Amino acid sequence: MRNFLIRKATKEDVPQLCALMQTYIVDFYKQPQPKEDDLISLIHALLDHTEKGMQFVAEKDGQLIGFATLYFTFSTLKVKGAAILNDLFVVQHERGQKAGERLFQQCLSYIRENGFANMTWETAKDNLVAQKLYEKMGAKQSKWLAYEIH
Repeated sequence: MRNFLIRKATKEDVPQLCALMQTYIVDFYKQPQPKEDDLISLIHALLDHTEKGMQFVAEKDGQLIGFATLYFTFSTLKVKGAAILNDLFVVQHERGQKAGERLFQQCLSYIRENGFANMTWETAKDNLVAQKLYEKMGAKQSKWLAYEIH
């Protein structure tokens, strides 16, 4: 069943969103457990400074089952704002119910309605499920290569 709601995250969501983000970081991406205070600070930064970014959540029966995070930047080439879809996650037992698609669509609608040049994101090379979703949503692999330094 698709009885879930997609909406902007609110301050009331912080405890559940924090737990959901920990699952995403630790269980899904196998990264070290972040300090809870740091994660809560990040969520509040997005809630309090919407010019920097925002989060959408998928809610089912009062429980958060997924989230998407947008960070805002600029595109010099397009001379407009641009959005980075940094996270898109749905808990394992709720996958296949279209929550991921709906979160993606909400992000896309938001950037289009607010005049952003584009939305970009990365996914792991081995995350074939995510790649299939993005292609289904009409996305194409970028001609740009991603680099990082630590």
